[in-house]
Amino acid sequence: MKADTSPPAHKVAAVTGGSAGIGKAICEQLLDQGYEVISLARRRPAIVHPRLFSIEVDLADRAATAQAMQAMAQRHEVTTVVHNAGVIRAALLPDVKLEDLDALVDLHLGCAVQMLQAALPAMRQRQFGRVVLLSSRAALGLATRTSYSATKAGMLGMARTWALELAPEGITVNVVAPGPIRTDMFYDVVQQGSDRERQLAASVPVRRLGEAADVARAVAFLADAANGFVTGQVLYVCGGTSVGSLAL
Repeated sequence: MKADTSPPAHKVAAVTGGSAGIGKAICEQLLDQGYEVISLARRRPAIVHPRLFSIEVDLADRAATAQAMQAMAQRHEVTTVVHNAGVIRAALLPDVKLEDLDALVDLHLGCAVQMLQAALPAMRQRQFGRVVLLSSRAALGLATRTSYSATKAGMLGMARTWALELAPEGITVNVVAPGPIRTDMFYDVVQQGSDRERQLAASVPVRRLGEAADVARAVAFLADAANGFVTGQVLYVCGGTSVGSLAL
């Protein structure tokens, strides 16, 4: 059997939106696997751990994000980047506001660019890196999601482009596309305990809604140093809804 020639894992990860929901679950998963984790979010995570660090920042603010990423790169040698932060801003087409579209471009796409640009020097120095972008099953289309679907779909194109550019340097770039997942964001759209929630769960092929931990495990797989032959891929963690239909 051929010996493993992959570089040793450098377990320092930065996670956007790490204070709640899927982001918090990702932080917990990576901490359990021995990572040093930096959360970038508007609030500190409700987690106490000696390897958890927090940078409080509004990632929808491009200038504030630039400062936060500079501080992150100065304090930590980040070689695993997980861009999870996101918002929905649902609206039917006649009601779509261009300022909402601009805000989601900054948060979902611009922030990802800023984050990876900040971490790239450390990755290149080690010839090793893992990038995981959190898109959504809604990238395939969903009513009321013009701005959200467009920007989450944009992540797929960015990831495939970066995967090609960075592969020779030992850096993989992949996407996890969740949904529907039981988080506060989900319950902003669907009332908890409602008939609508039960009907939605019944419509998912696996007959349940997802949990944040389902997504965190997928992220951990793609972040693992041993999985260097997986890049430019999209992993739907959606209970099968990406191959069927879903009505929220």
